[in-house]
Order: sequence, then C-alpha cells, then structure tokens
Amino acid sequence: MKIYQMSDALANKIAAGEVVERPASVVKELIENSIDANSTWIKVDVLEAGLQQIKITDNGEGMSEDDCERAFLRHATSKIRNESDLFHVNTLGFRGEALASIASVSRLTVKTSQGDQAGTTLELEGGKLLKKTKSDARKGTEITISDLFFNTPARLKYMKTIHTELGHITDLLNRLSLSHPDIRFEATHNGKSLFQTAGSGDLRQVISQVYGIGVAKKMMPIKQETLDFSVEGYIAMPEVTRASRSYISIIINGRYIKSFPLTQAIMRAYHTLLPIGRSPIVVLSIKMDPILVDVNVHPTKLEVRFSKEKELCLLVEKAIQSKFRETTLIPEMEQPKIEKQKSEQKSLNFDRKIHNENNEWPKQRMAIHEEVEKQPTNEREILYHQQNEISYNPTEELESKERSEEQDNNSRDENAVTRVPIMYPIGQLHGTYILAQNDDGFYMIDQHAAQERIKYEFFKQKLGEPINESQELLLPMTFEFSKQECIFIEHHKHELEKVGLFFENFGNQSYVIRSHPNWFPKGFEEEIIREMIDQVIQEESINIVSIREEVAILMSCKRSIKANHYLNHDDMFRLLEDLRKTTDPFTCPHGRPIIVHFSSYELEKMFKRVM
Repeated sequence: MKIYQMSDALANKIAAGEVVERPASVVKELIENSIDANSTWIKVDVLEAGLQQIKITDNGEGMSEDDCERAFLRHATSKIRNESDLFHVNTLGFRGEALASIASVSRLTVKTSQGDQAGTTLELEGGKLLKKTKSDARKGTEITISDLFFNTPARLKYMKTIHTELGHITDLLNRLSLSHPDIRFEATHNGKSLFQTAGSGDLRQVISQVYGIGVAKKMMPIKQETLDFSVEGYIAMPEVTRASRSYISIIINGRYIKSFPLTQAIMRAYHTLLPIGRSPIVVLSIKMDPILVDVNVHPTKLEVRFSKEKELCLLVEKAIQSKFRETTLIPEMEQPKIEKQKSEQKSLNFDRKIHNENNEWPKQRMAIHEEVEKQPTNEREILYHQQNEISYNPTEELESKERSEEQDNNSRDENAVTRVPIMYPIGQLHGTYILAQNDDGFYMIDQHAAQERIKYEFFKQKLGEPINESQELLLPMTFEFSKQECIFIEHHKHELEKVGLFFENFGNQSYVIRSHPNWFPKGFEEEIIREMIDQVIQEESINIVSIREEVAILMSCKRSIKANHYLNHDDMFRLLEDLRKTTDPFTCPHGRPIIVHFSSYELEKMFKRVM
C-alpha cells in the first residue's frame, strides 16, 4: 500500500464533512465570522431552508482585497499566530477551515469592503476562484451560498425535510441572539420575515422574542461570581418547564456550547422543584479567563473542556439555589379570558388597590385558633365548631386598629423568615385540596403534595446523618440474582462492603445478608439493596447520596395522606404551618406544585367587582 498526499480540494471536502453538516452549519460559521468582525447588525436570508441559497449580510469591519482572497485558503486565519494563542482564544472562529470547507461544496459569492474605498467581489465554485471584480464601498461583508452540496450529491441524501432544516436554522439564530443581545439579528425565509431582535443589549427582551412575553415575565435574573468565574443570566420559575433539555442555553465568553456537567449542575439546582421528565428554560452567560477553557476539542467548537470544572459547576448550582431561596415560587392562577362588551372596553382602571372590609377577619381567626390550641384535645372539635359561628363586626376594625398595629409590627419579622405567608384554612374540596385565605387572596393546597414535602425533608435530614454502624438481623435476608448480577456483585464486593453490605454466597445464584447499615428505614431494606445493585451494574459505583434521596422520596410518598382523606380544621392548619417551615414549600419531591394562588384582585375581577 502506497502513501499519497491528498489534494487541497479533497482535503477541504473531507473537512466540510466535519464542519458543514447541514445548512444551519453554514449559517453558524458565517454568522460567527460576522460577529468576530465586530458587526452590530447581521441579516440572514435563506431560500428553501438554505438548500437553495443562504445569504449573510453584516456591517462589520470588512476585508481588504488581499485578505478576501486569502480567507478562502485552507487554515487561513486572522485569529491565531502561534501555539500560545490557542490557549487565549477570544473569538468564535479561529481554525481557518470554515470558509475553505464551505466554498468547496457550494457556489459562493462574497462582497466586502472596509468602507474607505471600493470593495472586492469574488465568485467561487467548488472552491475554485472563477472571477474577481470591484464592488461598492459599503462597509461590511455579504456572502451568498448557492446550491449547497451540488458536487457532493451523497450528502444531499442525508438532508431532512425543509421544515426540519429550517427548524435547525431557527434554533441556531435563537442561540446566537441569546449569546449576543447587543447585536441586531434579522432573518427571512423565502422572502418572509422569520426572526428579528432589537440588538439593545437587554437579554430579557431577547428572551421574550425567542420564547414569548409570557415566559420572559417568569424568568428570574441571577448573578454570582468568584475570582475565576462570573455567572449571569435568567432562569425560569419552576412552573415553566419543557420536555427536553434543549431549552438550556449555556454561553461561555460569548460562545454557545453544550456541557453535560453544567447541564447536570442546573438540574441539580432545580432538584425536586421540577416534575419528573421536565426541564427548565435557562440562559446562562459565563465569563472566564480564556486560559481556563479549551475550545479546540471539537470540529464545530460546540463542546469545550474546563480547567476548573467542579468549581464552575458548584458556582452555577449555588447561583440558582440562592435565587430560589429568596423567591416565593407559588404559581399565580391566570384569570379566565372573558370577552368584554364594547362599553366595558372603553373604561380603563389602573388602580389595582382592593378594598377588603374584612381584612381583620383572618387575624381574628388566628387569635381564636391560638386559644383553641391551648385546650384539651377532646374539646377542640366543639370549639372549632363554635368558631365557625362567630361573625365579624366591621366596627371593631377601628377600635382594634391601634392595638393590632403593634402586634403586626412584632409579628412581621417572625413571618419574614418564610417565603410562604400564613394561610387560614376555610375548608376542603373533595377531601383532596385544602382551601385557605389571607389578606392576599385565596389559596388551594394539594394536601398529599404538601405532606410529601414535609415528610421528604424530615426523612432526608434523618437519612443524611446516619451513624456509621451496621444493624445485625435476627433473620438473614436472602436474595436471588441473575448470572450477570452475580458477576457484578463478585467484582464489586469491596465497594459494597465499604457501604456496609456484606454478601455471602449461598449457592445457585443466591446471596445472604446478615446485617445492613442502620440508616436503612424499616420496610425499605430490600428496595434499597436492590437499588444499590442496580447502580453497581449501571455505573460500576454506588452513590449513597442519590440512594438516600430516592428512599426519602419513596418514604414520604407512601406515608403521606392521600386524596379523599377528610381533615378537620386543626389538622389543616397544622399541615399548612408545617409546610411553611420547610426549605422548599412550593413543590412535592416529584416536582408537582403544592400551592396555587388567586389574588384578591383576580377574584374581584372575575366577579366584575373591579373593571
């Protein structure tokens, strides 16, 4: 076998196979060049999802005639000059492969000028220069790609439908606009407007243009920094979720990237606030010294490698959790959309202040409840029944105002420690939902989800601090495993023994356990042991933290009150107070919401008491 050196044309086509996967890949590479040229406006025009034509126009610095020709040579770049520059990359493009690769599989025309004199126009086909002429002096660059993959028909077979390819382009434009809110992006498809941003630098405004105003309103800003990293961006409230993690946008020094460790850190931060199988909408912009990130590990520069990955992941997790700790996450119930009469539509009322003549009633019920609590248990039901017959006298409000004002001031600091206000139960719906009220409106609480959260945090705390001792069993536990499981048990006996599980071979694929760690809750021993074996098989290691987590969730679910379980007033109030004391009182361990709130304004508007 003889060794031959490939021609530049063949090498460029092979490189195109890595860099130019589909039309969206071309759009990405060309827009990144426009961004590197300090453009503040970039326009993208595509025909037939880019398979027929792609045109990128910018107002960047442009190129001289000589630079324009050199730009299409393989490995031609203005970004790096020596090896050390590879570790200080501040631009999106730097390899010098993109233009040469794109030109090798298309018909390409470029017009460019630096604005001070006539510009340059080049026409290329299959990577070969066909024509060079002068162009106008408009500052910036315009590149038109026609007939993509015309000379590599095999690549065309792998293209999807126009709808699919256009979807990839739109997703790319979303990412680039989120990465660069200070750049105005415009895009058209077959002459119709597809996408547009203002370029004002306001990231929330770009989020509203990408995901909609409703989502943007429920995005919370976060900011955290250390000596090495600066993390800034927006995270969605837990009630706003999507079915895939593709709505998590991570931007490193202006470059959109994919990072499994950072995505996992974000998911850990949301933890039990998300329903199972759902993901949040997150836009994080992370800035760091370029020397801490290696962007030269993937042909399309989509994946990177961090020098201090663990520290960065902890910072991201902490930034998100800190925001949740200071935010009330009770979802507001959207009021029904009722079509107004023409006469009603003319009247505009901007005064949202609600007059509630009974706003002292919840405080009075609280005082009564405290008195009832002091009584023997067997007398409470009679007293609660009597309490329901007490009527509120509006004239008492003026007489007690000065007296209650001092009490309110004293209690305000105490109430500030929780993110959930005091809620006063007024009844139950279908034995499943607790109905409650306070000065801020009306609440519905899922009693099973509420108690799940309470018990989950209790069990998690208890299981999180186990004594490092084993509990001897009066009757040994016997397990039967498949041959594959037996092989893994034998191979990982040492890891299992380190966490307190000693398997004795009992023959015929059976094992006996005579003791187990004393943190195993009663009744869950077999489930935990089998979970550990599953982890050993899947990950070849045991994560005690995740196992305790799953056990806490399992125990909280099984030991919580279910639907159609009727509670008395005392039980309801205790449950709501215990919920307020939890760390995350807004969702159950499975991520379902616990509380739904109807504000007083929304209630009155439903009944047209305010317009």
